[in-house]
Amino acid sequence: MRPSLCLLLLVAGAARAGDGDVDFGGHTKLRAEGQSFPANSLIRELAGSRSIDTEGDLRLNLSGGQGDWSLDAAWQLFLLHGDSIEWSRTLLPLGGVIAERLPTDERRYFDLTHVIHDEDRTAILHRLDRLAIGYTTEKTVVRLGRQALSWGNGLFYTPMDLVNPFDPAAIDTEFKAGDDMLYGQYLRDDGDDIQAAIVARRDPVTGDAERDAATIALKYHGFAGDTEFDLLIADHYADTVVGLGGVRSIGGAIWRGDVVITDAPGDDFVQVVSSLSYSWTWAGRNVSGVLEYYFNGFGQDSPDYDPASLASNPELLARLARRDLFALGRHYVAGSLLVEVTPLLTVTPTLLANAGDPSALLQVVTQYSLGDNLVFLGSANVPLGADGTEFGGIRAGLPGLYLSTSAGLFAQLAWYF
Repeated sequence: MRPSLCLLLLVAGAARAGDGDVDFGGHTKLRAEGQSFPANSLIRELAGSRSIDTEGDLRLNLSGGQGDWSLDAAWQLFLLHGDSIEWSRTLLPLGGVIAERLPTDERRYFDLTHVIHDEDRTAILHRLDRLAIGYTTEKTVVRLGRQALSWGNGLFYTPMDLVNPFDPAAIDTEFKAGDDMLYGQYLRDDGDDIQAAIVARRDPVTGDAERDAATIALKYHGFAGDTEFDLLIADHYADTVVGLGGVRSIGGAIWRGDVVITDAPGDDFVQVVSSLSYSWTWAGRNVSGVLEYYFNGFGQDSPDYDPASLASNPELLARLARRDLFALGRHYVAGSLLVEVTPLLTVTPTLLANAGDPSALLQVVTQYSLGDNLVFLGSANVPLGADGTEFGGIRAGLPGLYLSTSAGLFAQLAWYF
C-alpha cells in the first residue's frame, strides 16, 4: 500500500468537511536544529565542528464516523535539508545506539513510508501515520489498522509502554508514531476496563512477518479506593512480559510507578520506574515539578559502553535497535520544573541523569503561544559528563574517538489549521 492512498482519502474528507461527522485539519511545522561536536568526537570527523539542519513537516488529519463506525487517518510529508542528511549516511547505527536517519517502516507490517528523494543534503519522504477503522459501543472499542498506543505510568521512562515509546529526550511529543495493530477495549460496569492489542511486525532482515516479532498484550486497568492500578501480561518479541503499575494521590502530590519483569532467553530482567509530581504557585506563577527514578535491568552492570562491552549484552542491543528503550546504564534520575511565566509562555528545565556514570543531559524547553493557531517550541540541550560516559559520549571503537556531542539548539514554529 502506498502512502498516496491516504492523501486521496484526506482530500476526499476535506471536501466533506462541512459534514458534522467529519473533522479535517492538521499542521505545518518548520524546524531548525544546530548541533556542535567536541574535538574528540567521531561525528566531528564526518560533519565538522557543527551541523545545521532544517525540516518542514506537513500533517493532514482526517477523522469521521457513521453510527458506531469511525475512520482515523493521517498523512505526513517531510522535507529535510542540512548537514546531517549528508554525513549520517556514513555513520553506522551501531546496534541501535544511533537512531535511524529517516523514518522507516522496516519493522511494521505495512510499508506506508516512501522516500521520494535522498541525495546530497536533502531528503523528501511521505508516510501514513494513521489509518484505522474503529467500531465503538457504550462498553466496547475495536480498532484495526495503523494507530498509536500508550500504556504505563512513567513520565520520562516508560517500561510498560511496549509499542513505540517516546525517547525521554524527545522535545516534540505531540504525536506518537503509529503501528499496525488490532486493538480492543471493554469497559466494565464498575469503571474498570480491559485492553488488548495485537501488533504485527516484520523481521527487518528477511522482510517477513514473523510471530517472534509481534506483540500480543492484555492490560487490566482498575480502581482500588483512591488508587488506580494496571496489570499487564504480554508476549513481546517472543519474551513473556508481566507488569504491575499504579497511580495514587499522596498529600498534594501524585505518585506513579510501574514494575515490569521480562522473561527472556536465559534470564529475567526487571525494570522499575517511580515518580512524584507536584504543582504549586511560586511568586504568582504556576509551577509543576516531577522527580523520577528508573531502574533498567537490561543496562550495563558497569559504565562500560564501548562497542565490545555492548556486544556482550545482546538483550540490551536488541531493545536499543527496536527503540524499545533508550538507556545504556541501570540507574537513572530525571527531574523537571514547568514554570508558567505567563499564560502564554512556559519554561521547562529538565535533567536526565545516569547515576552510574555519572553523566546527564540538561534541556531547557520553552513554549510560547504566538496566536490561536501558532506555537513556538524551542530547546537548548547540553550534555554533561566525562568522555566514555553515556551522555558525555561513549567510546566509538576507534582510538581516542567518542560518539559525543556538545551543546545543541532546537527551534520549531507550528501552525495549526
